[in-house]
Amino acid sequence: MSPEEILARHARALDARRAQEALWQDCYDHVLPPATGGRVALFDATAADAAEQLAASLLAELTPPWSRWFGLAPSRAVDGDTAAAVALEDAAEVLQGHLDRSNFALEMHQGFLDLVVAGTGLLLVEEAPVGEPSALRFTAVPLREAVLEEGPSGRLDTVFRAARLSDAALRARYPAAPAPAAEESEAPRHRVIEAVWPDRAGYRFMAVLAGERGPEVLAEGRFAESPFIAFRWLKAPGEVYGRGPVAKALPDIRTANKVVELVLKNASIAATGIWQADDDGVLNPATVRLEPGAIIPKAPGSSGLTPLAAPGNFDVSQLVLNDLRARIRGALLADRLGPQREDHMTATEVLERSAQTARLLGATYGRLQAELLTPLVARCLAILRRRGEIPPLLLDGREAVLRYRSPLAQVQGRADAANTLLFLQAVRAMGPEAIAQVDLPAAARWLGRTLSAPAEVLNPPANPEKE
Repeated sequence: MSPEEILARHARALDARRAQEALWQDCYDHVLPPATGGRVALFDATAADAAEQLAASLLAELTPPWSRWFGLAPSRAVDGDTAAAVALEDAAEVLQGHLDRSNFALEMHQGFLDLVVAGTGLLLVEEAPVGEPSALRFTAVPLREAVLEEGPSGRLDTVFRAARLSDAALRARYPAAPAPAAEESEAPRHRVIEAVWPDRAGYRFMAVLAGERGPEVLAEGRFAESPFIAFRWLKAPGEVYGRGPVAKALPDIRTANKVVELVLKNASIAATGIWQADDDGVLNPATVRLEPGAIIPKAPGSSGLTPLAAPGNFDVSQLVLNDLRARIRGALLADRLGPQREDHMTATEVLERSAQTARLLGATYGRLQAELLTPLVARCLAILRRRGEIPPLLLDGREAVLRYRSPLAQVQGRADAANTLLFLQAVRAMGPEAIAQVDLPAAARWLGRTLSAPAEVLNPPANPEKE
């Protein structure tokens, strides 16, 4: 695409996105209002608390900090090659070390917040300058800056990012940028459009300065893997942007906020009351103070201040509010992914609860695995491979495969392992002849792969072709 085509295509995609912006703004106003105050007065924090818990739980369940949530293993074609397994395990350790030393956990949590609130998140993965503690640098791109297009594969592989930069920020990000025509300013006055789109050789990148003299190319290049990783909670057929759990619970969030507002108004009336008095020319309502111990003078023969009876009782609001809060926490999975008291639960109850959580998040986890986790690992490996820190390897299913070790990913593996151990226990009870029908070393290696055991603890099979 030429610079003119990028600006025109960005404008068309931005027009198509405007229908979503009102809903996104409403979700943010009720859950993550700006520090300066949003358009909506908030009286209930149930949704904000549940959304924050869900984002933190996604980080802990999918990409837990300081823990290995992925692994690299040889494909079936080279299964049994201990040297290849150890080399892939070393490459995974190198990548994990760079993730631990980078800002991955900080930015990933912010990306999950966008995912929960607006249904779509965007993460920028860049190569850090030489000399930094980590070769990886991450940026959670605000959704208001991004315009996305869905490709034939169903992924959001075309990304436009619009930003306004000051003179210093423009030259810091693009050293070859043209010098400002007038006196330098710290105001963000330069409009820059960054575009990434797929082609036959990978992905193209171009940064365009939309100035008064026409579009100017600031930088361009190619990537093996896209630096922008866009991911969605769920989507309806025919839509581009995702739908998040906050949008689903938004009617209940609005209602709960209004109910709490009315409860507070009713509490204020109950505390101070509404009063009436005879207009006898003596009583001055402006000087009357309704507080404990106050003496209010009244004229002889006057009834003075008398309370006005309330027209009704609003106690039913507490029942409605409890129901609304329960539905909000259920929609945001706070009752499933939040902290649980597992000290009073048996091991079977814990396993069953984990399995139920996996069923609830099955579709979302499958989408996040395809749109976030796999492209994220592939992009990070491409950066480390270009730096020479890991050997060349391809996550194509023929040389190496990616295996997930996050707590949520291992739920099904633990269930399969429990069923296999139950089978082996039943076979053992049947006697030596039944045990002879089981290849115990192969069963041990299968359990090791299923439970994500390190490759170093397993002996190579005597006959690799058998497996």
